[in-house]
Amino acid sequence: MTDGWTPAQYRIEIPMRLPSVSNLREHWRAKACRTRKQRATVRVIVLTELGRSWEPMPLARPSDRVCVSLCRVSPRALDDDNLRGALKACRDGIADVLGVNDRDPRIEWKYAQERGKPKEHKVVVIVERIEQEEAKP
Repeated sequence: MTDGWTPAQYRIEIPMRLPSVSNLREHWRAKACRTRKQRATVRVIVLTELGRSWEPMPLARPSDRVCVSLCRVSPRALDDDNLRGALKACRDGIADVLGVNDRDPRIEWKYAQERGKPKEHKVVVIVERIEQEEAKP
């Protein structure tokens, strides 16, 4: 029986445009709707790519750790704080798939961005299991 972690790494590309949310001047309802759609899109695509059902993939043991890298690909770059804000809904969607809160200490989050071609917008998600080293006597 497998626990859903056969490969050591998953790489998933999600076609999604992520604006700089801290610079948007939008109504709270429009922001909530955009955030909800982004979070649901990430959750569905990640679950589909992993070949899982709608059940979250929990970090089964307290010793299980993962590193999640989020890379925004877009023609224009954002500064660091805007990058984190733009990827927040993606982070929450991935945490939903893992079955934990996004502040869980077993998850290490990394952020990056790459310059894409004109009109190329996507998010690249890499989920890696962090192997724990055995304690030596």
